[in-house]
Amino acid sequence: MKLPPLRALQCFEAVARMNSFSKAAEYLNVTQSAVSHQVRVLEEYLGESMFSRQGRVFSLTEVGERYFEEVSSSLANLSNASQLIRHGKSGNIRLALYSSLAVKWLIPRLADFRKQYPEIDLTLNMVAEEPDCNDQVADCFITVNPPKRNFVNHFLYTEKLYPVCGKKLWQQIRDKPLPETLWQQPLLSVKYSDSNEHLGEDWLRWCKRGGFELPEEVKTSHFSHVLLAAEAARYDLGIALIDNYLMTDQDRQHNFVRIPMHELLTGDDFYFVYKNTRAKQTDIVKLGNWLKQQCFEQESS
Repeated sequence: MKLPPLRALQCFEAVARMNSFSKAAEYLNVTQSAVSHQVRVLEEYLGESMFSRQGRVFSLTEVGERYFEEVSSSLANLSNASQLIRHGKSGNIRLALYSSLAVKWLIPRLADFRKQYPEIDLTLNMVAEEPDCNDQVADCFITVNPPKRNFVNHFLYTEKLYPVCGKKLWQQIRDKPLPETLWQQPLLSVKYSDSNEHLGEDWLRWCKRGGFELPEEVKTSHFSHVLLAAEAARYDLGIALIDNYLMTDQDRQHNFVRIPMHELLTGDDFYFVYKNTRAKQTDIVKLGNWLKQQCFEQESS
């Protein structure tokens, strides 16, 4: 594919569209002589005159008019395609986030987002592992590992794990001493396939945070995803360590009881991130502000 000199093409299009070399120069933020030079470069490349000049008066030649029609639409398509990649389609946002956070925290709140911003069509891309922050995946992301360069990062919250169980199980253990009574129940542990942690590491860390040891004889059930452990706890199959953000209001009212013991800071902070080139995309800014407000209300409740 052999292309004409693109800078010369841009200058020609601006002159033809504005019918003025001086206005084209101002629009392109260059000198008028630079614009004239680029137009001559294009004419030499094509072997045709684009403008008919009579003193200070000029007009497009017949060839120039036909070429301008083709060039203007082509440059517009190129600009639109580039802006779509850089900023996304207005009113449409793709958000990539962890499946557990999407299912248990974000989706129950989406009605509020749609009420506030009915003009924004939000598409969710749920990922089981760390999202790859590129335009092929989504326009913006919620992640614990924000890219270090060329991205805007907004802190959302710090992950904290609490021991929880189903209401029926809680009725059986509520009057017994803690933590001793916990060891008589199955502990529901999460071990991700890509994690370097050992089996039961979450409960070992929680015990260490509380200043006691996990008995060797305790029965532990292992799950590959926190949603599985949460469902097992909901059905009274044991005690799980669950992030407060993964418990809906309905969970707190009907499904789970938070056992009155200490929390575990996992060391993970969650961020809302997007490329620097999207920093002025109002739809993404609105989504980011809304997410931060939701997290603030969560922490305050």
